[in-house]
Amino acid sequence: MVYFLALIPATGLTIAGYFVLYLANRSEGAFRTFGKYLAFWAFTLAALVVLGAVFAAAHHCRHGSSMVERDMHGPMHAPWSGDPRSFGPRGGEQGESQGGPAPSSPASAAPPATH
Repeated sequence: MVYFLALIPATGLTIAGYFVLYLANRSEGAFRTFGKYLAFWAFTLAALVVLGAVFAAAHHCRHGSSMVERDMHGPMHAPWSGDPRSFGPRGGEQGESQGGPAPSSPASAAPPATH
């Protein structure tokens, strides 16, 4: 699907490049040189659009889901998994909205015993 969407701007840039190249060949002097550079730039952009579509399609297949699907169904919008290594509140910890006492600060904690 990405290939087909990339063909529209790539085709438009290619047609514009040929049109500019045609007009540049009918011109003289600086306009001829500028037209050739502009046509080359249009062809280069068309090639970059196609290469970008190839890269996007390869990236999509490797991860199995598009960026939109991961953003919509990713960890930011999913319920918390309960993994203590993940960010966010952990259920049942002291000091949360469950009414438990606040955790003690490191300054008030007892120093470790020495041997």
